[in-house]
Amino acid sequence: MAAQQGRAVLVKVASGPGVFAAVAGLRARAIQLSAVGADATNADSEGAWREILGGAGVKAASVTGAGIFKDAASDALLRTAFWNGATPDFQIVVPDFGTIEGPFHIAALEYAGTHDGAATFSMTLNSAGALGFTAAS
Repeated sequence: MAAQQGRAVLVKVASGPGVFAAVAGLRARAIQLSAVGADATNADSEGAWREILGGAGVKAASVTGAGIFKDAASDALLRTAFWNGATPDFQIVVPDFGTIEGPFHIAALEYAGTHDGAATFSMTLNSAGALGFTAAS
């Protein structure tokens, strides 16, 4: 796979059934996928090595992003979801990898600004249910 431009990674929020809008103004974004296995280690575990029970445990995804506040429609969707405690669907598009889609909880939404600079924002999303993955074609 050839190198990809970081700006090609998109974070999109649902703006209607099956319709997604790119989160405006993002300059940086990161995705973390994790899986905590269920420890099945017992007195009979070979060499006292930890054993993980296949198919059990908890999977999670976390997405962070930061950028310039642009007061766009997607910014309003994020604010509304945060204040309402909603878990809207998001799409995380990674070129040549695929798209992760599903509900996310907005764990943090931060706004900042300096006297002589642009207003900025940052966000943290945590998965809030089953996520789907579609490989890039």
